[in-house]
Amino acid sequence: MSKHVSVSPKEAGDRLAIRELVESSAHCADRRDAKGQMALFTADTHFVVYMDAKDPKPSQELNSREALAPVFADLNKYATTMHFLGQTTILTLTDDRGTAETYCMPHHLTHQRREATAHDRSSPLLRQIREGRRCMAVCRALALC
Repeated sequence: MSKHVSVSPKEAGDRLAIRELVESSAHCADRRDAKGQMALFTADTHFVVYMDAKDPKPSQELNSREALAPVFADLNKYATTMHFLGQTTILTLTDDRGTAETYCMPHHLTHQRREATAHDRSSPLLRQIREGRRCMAVCRALALC
């Protein structure tokens, strides 16, 4: 059973800000707003993608906002995408930094009308890291079928 503790208005606001950041990223991705999505990341962001859920080594690692452009542009090969977000768990939260994990299941519909979804063995993980008012994100994704 979980233990409930009181949460200050500032902490509640920080928790909400992290969740809204995750939702904004998914919203931009689904609308092909690469510029808007890139604006959510710091210039020195560290973006990591895991294509194999069983491999602890990332399959892709990017270290700047500009390096994200081709990743976000790659979504244009799909006719439609929908990122379904699950729970967000705040792992750490201080006055100037926070970490959280949000489960995300992306659905991609190609022009041939074939749907590609993440493998069922585990949902992709979007980990948001908040530093002051600037944010970075690390994306954990699974190979698509």
